[in-house]
Parts: sequence; structure tokens; C-alpha cells
Amino acid sequence: MSDVLIRKVNRAGRITLSRPAALNALTCAMVQEIDAALRGWIGDPGVELVVIDAEGPRAFCAGGDIAELHGRGAAGDHAFGQDFWRVEYRMNARIAAYPKPIVSLMQGFTMGGGVGLGCHARHRIVGETSQIAMPECAIGLVPDVGGTHLLARAPGRIGVWLGLTGARMGPGDAILAGFADRFVPEADWPGLIAALEGGDLTLPDRAAPEGRLPALQGEIDRLFAGTLPEILARLEATDTPLAAEALKALRRSSPLALAATLEILRRLGPSAGIREALDLEYRFTYRAQGQADFLEGIRAAIIDKDRKPRWRHAGPEAVRPEEVASVLAPLGPQALTFEEESK
Repeated sequence: MSDVLIRKVNRAGRITLSRPAALNALTCAMVQEIDAALRGWIGDPGVELVVIDAEGPRAFCAGGDIAELHGRGAAGDHAFGQDFWRVEYRMNARIAAYPKPIVSLMQGFTMGGGVGLGCHARHRIVGETSQIAMPECAIGLVPDVGGTHLLARAPGRIGVWLGLTGARMGPGDAILAGFADRFVPEADWPGLIAALEGGDLTLPDRAAPEGRLPALQGEIDRLFAGTLPEILARLEATDTPLAAEALKALRRSSPLALAATLEILRRLGPSAGIREALDLEYRFTYRAQGQADFLEGIRAAIIDKDRKPRWRHAGPEAVRPEEVASVLAPLGPQALTFEEESK
């Protein structure tokens, strides 16, 4: 049985992730199937809109299948990961620019690759269980799948805080930060999907549960301004629950990934497009297995589960600017391209 169900129902193209036991983590094969369907439906007059959802109550999609990436990368096959990210990022760009409405319904965990699949859609729906995050720095990667595009556009310094700490957003905070558009109680989703399949794009929008960001944004804006050493110094000098939580997250994450994430967000700013974000992300992920902490981060978190990664740097203060510049340098002939976007 396929890990993703792709079909046409009445007037809608339907994509349902069907790997709930693995929190609907995306494999390379799943990405290829989804992208092929999206390409095919562009010129199909019988498909007026696309609905993306997932089976199981725990997760829309908790990320990519990083265990698969680690196994191949640790064996010296870096090309597998590079190809996976290339195909995935092209799919992310396609979703963001899709000529027909795409509606995503994101329950439970939506992280990493799930953000790339659901949070670039034209209509992004969350429910009461939704928990959205970009926790890549904790495994030696930068927020990717176009996530830096969303982070760079978030209000104030919220995107920096989310990108560096991997903090989770409930439905209200996800809407405030620009990762979602509407809150609909999950009990109403079956009826909503049925209406969408009939071509009715009238989307309800209920009041989302209030999150914590409205009360914390002032503190976030103050703490997360400036360079990484400045952010760390400010966190260490601040005795609040937010500062303590953030400092703990930064101290357990890859120093190189933190520094590269902050630099990507600085380069992008709020006006850059998703392709610019994906290009910068791919510069890092292309090198992540050989020049960064990705394989070690996955080993510690997923393979051995000892939670004791041996990062390349003792701390964020030890990362030199030229090292960040190196992992974000242009890739030349290996650069991410989007020729497949029109096919």
C-alpha cells in the first residue's frame, strides 16, 4: 500500500498522507508521487482545487524521513540526500506558486517537511491539536523546505526565535506568525473536505484559541535582536521563563546550524521570495552531511538516542564568520534550479 493516497474526487485533486505510524514522515518516494500529481493536475480541467490532508490524529507530517537520510549519508552516499532535498524543494516552490487553490489541513505535529508541504498552500487550516515548528537546528540542519521564507516574514523577531529555538506554535500562534490562515475545529473537517471536493471554496474561519505570542512578542523582539553572541548574552542576563527556555534550546542545538540560520534570515529579510530562501537553504543542506552537523545530530537524536551530540563547535561563540560563509557559498553547477516547475 502506498504511503500517500492520490486520487481525484469530484472536482478536487486529493492528496492524503497515509503513514500515520511514522507520523506521516515524508520519504523521497512520497515527495516524488505528490509532485508528479501536482504537475499533472495543472492542466487537468477536471481538477479545480487541491486538498492536502493526512491520516491519524497525531500528525499532519512530522518531517522528512531523516533515518533514511542518515543511513545513506553515514554510508557515504551524500548524493541521496542532495537529490531528496532538490526534489522536495522544487515541490515546495511549486506549491507556493500553484495556479489552482491548494487547501491544507494540518492537525497534530507539523514540522520540517510537513511545513514545506502544508504551510506554502494558498489556504492553510489548523485545528485545536495543531503544533507547528521548525526544529532543524537541534539536528544540525537549518530550517528548510522554504521555512526560512516564512520565518523571515514573521512579525518582529518572532521568526528568529522560532528558527533558533524550534519552539512549537499552537493554532493561534501559527496564524499570528504567518504559518497558517484559518482555524477550523477538527470535528468540522470531514464536512469541509466534502464541500471542497464539490468545488465549494467557501472556507469557515473560527476564532483560534489564544496563543502565547501576543504576550511574549515584546520580550522576543528584545532578546532576539542582533548577532548570535549578542542574543546569547542577552538570554544569559535575563531571568525569565522565556529566556531560560530559549537558552536551553540554543545550548543543545548545533552551533553551526544556529549561526547559518541567523545569517540566512538576515540575508532574506521580509521581502525575499521563496525561491531565494530555498536557494540559500539548499546551499547548506547540500553540504550538511559532509561539512555540517547533520549526520551527528541524527545519530544522537534518532539512531543511538543518547541525546549527546558531538558538535563541530564547542558553542555558538566558537563559530567563525568564514565558516558560515563557506556553508552558504554559491554551489555553482550544483545550485538548486527550478526548471521542473513548468513541467
